[in-house]
Amino acid sequence: MATDEYIDNDSDFIKSTDKNPSNILPEKLTLASRLRFECHPKVSCFTACCHNIKIILTPYDILILRKRLNLPAHEFVTEYTEPTYLEKTDMPGVQIKLAGEKNGCPFVTPEGCTVYQDRPTACRYYPVGMADFHEGGTNDAAEDKFFFLVKEPHCKGHEEPKEWTIGDWRADQGVDLRDQMNKEWLRLIMRRKSFGLQATLSEAAKRMFFMASTDLDTFRKFIFESSFLDTYDVDAETLAKIKEDDVELMLFSFKYLANTLFGAPGLTIRQEKVKAKVEEIKKRQDEALQQAEKEYEELKAERDRMEQEKAAKKK
Repeated sequence: MATDEYIDNDSDFIKSTDKNPSNILPEKLTLASRLRFECHPKVSCFTACCHNIKIILTPYDILILRKRLNLPAHEFVTEYTEPTYLEKTDMPGVQIKLAGEKNGCPFVTPEGCTVYQDRPTACRYYPVGMADFHEGGTNDAAEDKFFFLVKEPHCKGHEEPKEWTIGDWRADQGVDLRDQMNKEWLRLIMRRKSFGLQATLSEAAKRMFFMASTDLDTFRKFIFESSFLDTYDVDAETLAKIKEDDVELMLFSFKYLANTLFGAPGLTIRQEKVKAKVEEIKKRQDEALQQAEKEYEELKAERDRMEQEKAAKKK
């Protein structure tokens, strides 16, 4: 793969059970490709995949789950998640906090998932993964998308007779909406990953990324109760949407993070702020120049004094 490409492999990123690549069947699939799979309480391994697992939660997952549980974002994150780093980068995120002697998802019971209709994105993908390649890590880059099948030895769902196309399976699992909601957030992480270990995020940038990704309540306060709107020029229609609509606010947060972390277009700084910043920089430069001139004059005066003393001694 060329150095200016990155892979946005959604399902592998947000769910980690078995890292053995032999479980990924070496065949590129399309939406028309067929698979045989079904999961239900009569399958012998039912809920086994909900234990000893790392499930990364996307901002949309957090939004839907905490509304399901009628919890403020910070309470949901505190009670049901634990911190992690995303895709071996320094970008902070959260994963489901496993519980009990069996180290299981806190929402799973022997009868199944208690939040099934609002289950996380990771749970919806399995066993169909998606690879999404983008050149250069930009939002408008060409895409090369395909699907693949994950077939782990412990999973008996593959032995069930139910047949689907990949497209039918994804529609049944509600994956398309999740892809749409998660897309720009995942690209932020993959863009960060493309910079490698030679670049690091500041602590302030990490805190902002974490806050915007996990706590929309606080992010909304940041927009409307800080100096944000004095700095950024946001149109009235957008402001009305993000003030009331959490999904619109979430999508706006992705745009904000892309702009502040990577300089992507999408947000405009008010001209008066730009002018004030230019004047501030010019003032600092002028002051630095004046200080340098002062120091030069002092050094020159000291040199002249030393030369005069040296000349006086020779006489």
